[in-house]
Amino acid sequence: MTQHQSHHKAHHDRPHRHHYDAEMLSVEEARERILSYFERLEPSEVDLLDALDMVLAEDLVAPFDVPPMANSAMDGYAVVASDLAAASETSAIELPVAFSVAAGQVPDVTLKPGSVARIMTGAPVPDGADSVVPFEDTDELERRKNGAQGEDRIGLKLAAQPGDNIRQAGEDIAAGEVVLKAGTLLRPGAIGVAASLGRNSVQAYRRPIVAIISTGDELLNPGEDHQPGKIYNSNAYSIAAEVKRYGAVPLMAGIARDTIDSLQERLAEALETADMVVTSAGVSKGDYDVVKDVLAKNGEIALWSVRMRPAKPLAFGTLDADDGRKVPHLGLPGNPVSAMVAFEQFGRPAIHVMMGRNEMQKPSVRAVLDDPVNNYDGRRVYARVVVYRSDSGGLRARTTGTQSSGALTSMAVANGLAICPDDVAKIDAGETVDVEMLDWPDEVFSGFGP
Repeated sequence: MTQHQSHHKAHHDRPHRHHYDAEMLSVEEARERILSYFERLEPSEVDLLDALDMVLAEDLVAPFDVPPMANSAMDGYAVVASDLAAASETSAIELPVAFSVAAGQVPDVTLKPGSVARIMTGAPVPDGADSVVPFEDTDELERRKNGAQGEDRIGLKLAAQPGDNIRQAGEDIAAGEVVLKAGTLLRPGAIGVAASLGRNSVQAYRRPIVAIISTGDELLNPGEDHQPGKIYNSNAYSIAAEVKRYGAVPLMAGIARDTIDSLQERLAEALETADMVVTSAGVSKGDYDVVKDVLAKNGEIALWSVRMRPAKPLAFGTLDADDGRKVPHLGLPGNPVSAMVAFEQFGRPAIHVMMGRNEMQKPSVRAVLDDPVNNYDGRRVYARVVVYRSDSGGLRARTTGTQSSGALTSMAVANGLAICPDDVAKIDAGETVDVEMLDWPDEVFSGFGP
């Protein structure tokens, strides 16, 4: 046994486990504290398509049956089933075509036994008819090939049963039925159901406005000329993109310089409309005190260490708006990856609470690691990975290069965060790991089941 094999075996036989730092909060403890400050926002009337992925704030009651009348599920012929008892593929029954019914047309004549009516999909079934024979079960195509124009007779090759290919009135929705309950997440199908009831708007819990402020004398706005010693304000854009992705409205509240007046000005503007304020940088022990002092002066602020990497330092509290509201404030670390990971864990669930959604954590999968994940200091590690489907069909995960909290590219290409628990020192390549998915890429998860 080689020295490496011996070490590897010892790791699996007796894995080294870190001891918790009692001064640091777990991710769950920090999340619970943060979410206790949030509540669902008030409802508002929203145009139907704009309500996608919002939560319904009213019961939607059907004012009528859907479908409102019995209608054809096929292009074909409305018939009296008893007329076709002896019909078959080799023995068609020929009947006269009495009339035609187009979609949207309400027939004002009754179909008499011994005759049929040509009918389009969705068209109301005429009185007297009790089933529909699809056109492919007739000799319509043969007649057309033979040059028949405006057929007044048709051969039917199917012994129909009453109710065949007819959607009954109220089959989908009955008048007076609560079709969608308050609290329903408005996915595309629910949007379609609301439209089928004639609604062009609904009451939904409104989208929160999230103000985003970056702090630092070194920051430039994208589009400005590059300058020595300066960096572009990527944090505001990555966080705003996350805010938008999770259903809220990002408010780009600008850059606060490292002065009391600058930060006060940015905060004052943000607090006019914001339901939550997110700042980045200024929350580490070594950061400028001006950030902490101004935040504390404008409300209540707590500085925490969270047992996670990246994103150990975190600030949370409330800020006092001029109208008397206490607006929650989430202070993210300045490193770009740390800011994004922290927002995923704390900002995203806060948005969901305000929108009335219940999903607090992203779904995860189990995947086999291509690369080891090291845990040097007893914090939960969120390693940026790409989850992919192997040739054998299983899920694997490879890290996205450097795991430095300053390497934003590691987040740009990642579709998941592989989690190494607080008390596990290392997860080796070849071992299975939980991956919190950031995305569900079609090329990986098409056909992926539970």
